[in-house]
Amino acid sequence: MNNMKENLNYNVYFRLESEGGFTAIVPSLPGCVSYGKTLQEAKEMIVDAIKGYLVSLKKHNEFVPADDKEAFFTSVEIKMAKSHA
Repeated sequence: MNNMKENLNYNVYFRLESEGGFTAIVPSLPGCVSYGKTLQEAKEMIVDAIKGYLVSLKKHNEFVPADDKEAFFTSVEIKMAKSHA
């Protein structure tokens, strides 16, 4: 049995929710989403969700993707002119 561990990297998007807490989304793992009341809890929860997702992929002999580079997310504000109907 091979006991070597493999390190995989995943970019995670954390979205502050209006009702409080953070939603965590892994873009390279479709449907891998979690939530935490604090940023730290959201990080812990998404790590657990990623591990479960990867176990399922391996169990079904499916390809296990990973992110090889860090991504940068930001937001931009778009000002739209009011239309006059």
